[in-house]
Amino acid sequence: MASLFSKLTQFANTPKGRQVIAQATEKAQQLAKDPKTRAKIDDARRRFQGGRGSGR
Repeated sequence: MASLFSKLTQFANTPKGRQVIAQATEKAQQLAKDPKTRAKIDDARRRFQGGRGSGR
């Protein structure tokens, strides 16, 4: 597994890797600002948190 991590690290340090990371970061920020996406995240968070405390 260490070799996979090493390969990912090497790729991330290349110009193409930095470009891919920057594009992914930009896309994630756009999705985070989208009201529909935020609603889905909030709904999933409510369902997850609501199910955790039911056994007490």
